[in-house]
Amino acid sequence: MIEEAPSLALPDAVRTELTAAAVRAISSIGYRNVGTLEFLLDRDGKFYFMEMNTRLQVEHPVTELVTGLDLVREQLRIAQGEPLSFDANAVRKPRGHAIEMRINAEDPDSFAPWPGKITALHLPGGLGVRVDTHIYEGYRVPPNYDSMIAKIIVHDADRAGAIRRARRCLDEMVIEGPRTNIPFLRRLMDSPEFRAGDFDTGFVARFLAKGKP
Repeated sequence: MIEEAPSLALPDAVRTELTAAAVRAISSIGYRNVGTLEFLLDRDGKFYFMEMNTRLQVEHPVTELVTGLDLVREQLRIAQGEPLSFDANAVRKPRGHAIEMRINAEDPDSFAPWPGKITALHLPGGLGVRVDTHIYEGYRVPPNYDSMIAKIIVHDADRAGAIRRARRCLDEMVIEGPRTNIPFLRRLMDSPEFRAGDFDTGFVARFLAKGKP
């Protein structure tokens, strides 16, 4: 439900090594398009290749915000046989910090899908806020597809600022009708563990086990 960049768990040396490994992997197969390589990182700083997706992914806005690149435009350029509009070697150090929150039409406690008609809608905005969505007041969330109905992406100079901006967006956002995961995201943003960046693949299960405050 949350993606962010850059990762707090990656020291510059490890990030450089991981990036080089990703470039070697796609170069070895002659890949020429937008794609995403995913890795797992252990507590010793070792990373392991997990999978590659040969497409844009849900979290591509965080990459766009910390690099200043329009990945969709670059994908279209490649499809037309044109070169990239930037020097890949110049895109190394992330600019600021970005956080993306998936807004899902689902019960915030059980995560069960919650389709239905949206009777009122107010989206957040302001400096450093991006909203990707297709919904509108009167839209009926169907039961047939993924429950994600919007993405709120924020950008600030550092992670603390991005968290404050994300929390403010959650307070401003109004979706009436279907239940959403906004209450869960509020709790998560307020948790000391998340704010400290102290989480792993088992964090959400431990967080839920604590119960509501």
